[in-house]
Amino acid sequence: MATEQELKKNNPLQKEFQNLLDKDFEDRKLKENQIIKATVTEIKKNFIVVDCKAKMEGMIPVEEFQHGDELSKLKVGSKIEVFLERIESGRGEIVISREKAKRLGAWNKVVKAFDNQEEIIGEVKTRIKGGYIFYAFDGSLPCFLPSSQLDTRPLKKVDHLFNTKIKVLPVRLDRSRGNCSVSRRAVLEKSKNAEISEALKNIKEGDIIKDAIVKATTDWGIFLDLNGIDALLHVSDLSHGRVKKPSDLVTIGQKIKVKVTKIDEKTNRVSASVKALTEDPFEKIEKKYKLGEIHEGIVTKIMDYGCFVKIEEGIEGLIHNSELDWTNKNIKPNKVLAVSQKIKFKIVNIEKETKRISLSYKALLENPWEKIKDKIGKEVKIKINNVTEKAIFGDLIDSGLSGMLHYKEISYNENIEELKKFKKNDVINVMISEINDDKIKFSKRALEADPLHYFKDNNKKVGDIITTRINEVLKTGVKVSIDKDKKLIVTIRKADLAKDAADARPEVFSPGNALDAKITELDLKSRRIKLSVKAAQIDEEKSLIAKFGEGATKSGATLKGIFEKAIGKKGKKEK
Repeated sequence: MATEQELKKNNPLQKEFQNLLDKDFEDRKLKENQIIKATVTEIKKNFIVVDCKAKMEGMIPVEEFQHGDELSKLKVGSKIEVFLERIESGRGEIVISREKAKRLGAWNKVVKAFDNQEEIIGEVKTRIKGGYIFYAFDGSLPCFLPSSQLDTRPLKKVDHLFNTKIKVLPVRLDRSRGNCSVSRRAVLEKSKNAEISEALKNIKEGDIIKDAIVKATTDWGIFLDLNGIDALLHVSDLSHGRVKKPSDLVTIGQKIKVKVTKIDEKTNRVSASVKALTEDPFEKIEKKYKLGEIHEGIVTKIMDYGCFVKIEEGIEGLIHNSELDWTNKNIKPNKVLAVSQKIKFKIVNIEKETKRISLSYKALLENPWEKIKDKIGKEVKIKINNVTEKAIFGDLIDSGLSGMLHYKEISYNENIEELKKFKKNDVINVMISEINDDKIKFSKRALEADPLHYFKDNNKKVGDIITTRINEVLKTGVKVSIDKDKKLIVTIRKADLAKDAADARPEVFSPGNALDAKITELDLKSRRIKLSVKAAQIDEEKSLIAKFGEGATKSGATLKGIFEKAIGKKGKKEK
């Protein structure tokens, strides 16, 4: 007896139905990882059953239809898009997803909008660190909306933007990760720029606006409203003169008259000017003011490097530090002048192209340098303000001018140790020896008689033999004093102490001993003196030989024999 399966297998109708079904599946050509069309066949409590024209129907969880009111609008026969993950799973079921289909579709739309710079619509629902989550296309695709891109200006409250349809512009796309950043600010600026571009058609450069409204002030300029168009009035365009703060000239809400000076069509930025409405006072500056003229003005600003003075409306000049005081070129301006002080000055330079005028305040004061020139070579008093390694710096008591006293000008000994005798705030007498380029040189030793006058007073010259007295014994020689006051000290080198090397040892000499020496060098200008005992001995030897022993050196006679012979003869005559 044939089984039921054998009967079905041999049934020609059953066989024909199977062939038709296989052919139908072949015509459907389903491919995985693509969005396909599906028809809703049944709506259950937890699943939506759809027909994807596959071997069996697919089932989608109800949770994938929760965004918006999609579930409430869904009915049997509705056509929807689903994402086909697998045609047949391990259990023979088709795997599809409504949520992935919506996400992939939304992503494709975002990519297209980014490429074409088109706006997209969505809602802000969640706040995160650094910004917000923006859900595009009915919540299908979450995007990042930075806080800085929420509006054209910082917002204190943003609650009114939540769960509200807003337009944004895709500004950044990470195609590999599927991430997108959007900007509401870009949409607002785009819209605003369009409005500004339309409004800019009604004005042009050179137009004069009589009722420009002050919207805000800063240290560097003023923001204006020119009939609905924002404009900037820079601080340098407020006046031909110097403006300390724009807020000192205008108040918010005030209407002022300005001239449109520039319109940037690319950025839609408008620049305005107040000073362009009046003539530049520097155009005819050379007719109003001449170099060397004396005028009166008011100090408007004090800086570290000088003071600004208002000469007239729109014209200011600078008094540099060096033109404030004769005695101190680096004096602090606030110690001489004050803001709002009315002063007289002298014009020393005018630069029309750079709009700079240099003034001098000290030119109208008594110049102590003119008086001090008459005191060259005269005795003055100075107060020491500093003692350095090689010099003393002091101020003249009567004028305050500063000068220098080099250690070589303290005494004729030219000993650097002399500096240790002086300290700050000491008052000493000096002589002004030189003034050159506003630099004063003092000399203290010039107040005393020069010890070198000894040579002139006693008619001493090179070649003369003088009697000195040993002042100090050194390892390299001895120091001797030429004059009685011991102000003229000269060093005789070891090599010049005696003719014979054995007698030229410094240790055989003692302080206080008399010592005859020959002047071998004498330059009073350079103060160079050289003495030699050796040269004196040689001269004396030559003199004795010439007097008592002519030809003695040829016969072998010695200087001792000559001396004894001469002394002996002298002794006999005395007897």
